[in-house]
Amino acid sequence: MKKLIFKFFLVYIFVYAQNLQSAEFQGKFKQGSFILGKTEPGAFVFIDNKKVRVSNDGYFVFGIGRDRKNNIIIKIDNNKKIEVFDKKIFKRKYKIQRIDGLPEKQVTPPKEVFDRIKKDNILIAKARSVNSSLNFFKDKFIQPIDKAIITGVYGSQRILNGKPRRPHYGLDYAANEGAPIKAMMDGIVTLAEKDLYFTGGTIILDHGHGISTLYMHLKDINVKKNQRIKQEEIIGTVGKTGRSTGPHLDIRLNWFNVKLDPESVLNN
Repeated sequence: MKKLIFKFFLVYIFVYAQNLQSAEFQGKFKQGSFILGKTEPGAFVFIDNKKVRVSNDGYFVFGIGRDRKNNIIIKIDNNKKIEVFDKKIFKRKYKIQRIDGLPEKQVTPPKEVFDRIKKDNILIAKARSVNSSLNFFKDKFIQPIDKAIITGVYGSQRILNGKPRRPHYGLDYAANEGAPIKAMMDGIVTLAEKDLYFTGGTIILDHGHGISTLYMHLKDINVKKNQRIKQEEIIGTVGKTGRSTGPHLDIRLNWFNVKLDPESVLNN
């Protein structure tokens, strides 16, 4: 009888172990979201058939674009079994934001600045393409400004001087010019530019595995490229440089070139 019970117990443990999921996820599977994953160290992870980094302690990360409609496919290979997660992406409704009073050259740039804008975009894309082994992304992000009012949100369709333009991909904080800006998370500076055409004074921090934050319209920049930054460190001050109607901070969150909602890391 005891042997029978013991065999039953072993079968139960085996079945239970087989049914355990090979990964856990933190974040909502909806448009614009940052998703943090945890699996066994040494496992291989593929997002839509693209291999992504896994940290030594099993963490990985990815993001969901603003307009994604199809499911996202996550494959985990832990050398014991392969498990596939087919996750439905929930749609969001986005606001319409009207901004008037912008200089016409910033709504519809003149041809003579096209080359400048192209060079700016190349700089930003290069900074966002970094695939470092840093794993700061797994910790909690903080607000970049204390007691600031959010005036613009992610995903909103923008009407600039009455003309429809690309959606807004960040969070806007109204603040006094010169107000200090804090690093939302530990990182390495991959871009520090004082005068980009649209974004003005601009900083990008790499947090690892393709996750980056961008801070724009800055008056002052207190950091240099390749500098190691600690969370809460003052990296610059609020300004009105670039395409801006007044002093404010616009922050962006990216997974490589996928634009994510900063609130998805600030409200976790």
